[in-house]
Amino acid sequence: MMISALLLLLSNPIEGLPTCDKVAAEQGIQQEMNICAHRDFLIANAKMREEYASALAIMRAKDGELLESSSELDGKPSFSNRLIESQRHWVMFREQHCRLEGYEARGGSLEPLLASTCMTALTEARTQQLRALIETY
Repeated sequence: MMISALLLLLSNPIEGLPTCDKVAAEQGIQQEMNICAHRDFLIANAKMREEYASALAIMRAKDGELLESSSELDGKPSFSNRLIESQRHWVMFREQHCRLEGYEARGGSLEPLLASTCMTALTEARTQQLRALIETY
């Protein structure tokens, strides 16, 4: 699944993905470093959204199984509602936490790079968490 997602990204780039000049970024040109870091985040976020969609489909199937096997619900939120709420809160956490990390260079040209790098790292970790959830169910 991961290889197919990567091939899809390479063959069909994400709409509106900024062009990244890796050579200029490696030479330390801050604007290019910022663009490349943001691009990396957009790619990581697209992969995470794909895993989230898969996990949500599985959770909705679990909701259906629960309804079929029980005439009464236990009063707890559904599998899918728990995932939706946890993802919503996680996204808010990621945004706020990474803005804070960017404040290490508050107001400077490095601030967007720090924030984007943080968002990429947290998003890649969340993608792994979603994969683990999929494998569990």
